Amino acid sequence: MANLHGKLEAEVELKSPADQFFKFWRSETHKLPTVSSNNVQGINLHEGDWDQHGAIKIWNYTVDGKSEVFKEKVEFDDDNLSITLQGVEGHVYDGYKVYKPVCKVVPKEKGSVAKLSIEYEKYKESDPNPDKYMAVFIETTKDIDVHVSSA
Repeated sequence: MANLHGKLEAEVELKSPADQFFKFWRSETHKLPTVSSNNVQGINLHEGDWDQHGAIKIWNYTVDGKSEVFKEKVEFDDDNLSITLQGVEGHVYDGYKVYKPVCKVVPKEKGSVAKLSIEYEKYKESDPNPDKYMAVFIETTKDIDVHVSSA
């Protein structure tokens, strides 16, 4: 039987200190359409507050030149500087049963590292891995770093 579950992983070196990069994800994601306008066109709060664990946000973003929508419930792990976007609905579910992006920020002596992962489950073996979504995740992470490190 085919294994339809997978996990993509990437690391992005950051100039930003880990706590400042995490703070952006924790309480300033409303700035993403300005910070990473090529990738994110809008984020609207659907339920809760911007910095609230369990808040639900609706993202309007572009992947491979196409506009898509993603509704997620955010989980913050303040102790481990980790953010998990629990997908609720959106275009990504046309190709995946499960889609869960995670960003864990690891401090370094100078700067930090963003460890990105996307856990997923495909509907069928011939469906592609979510590489195009990881590319957007990486680009957005780099854009946030430029914004935070130059602030």
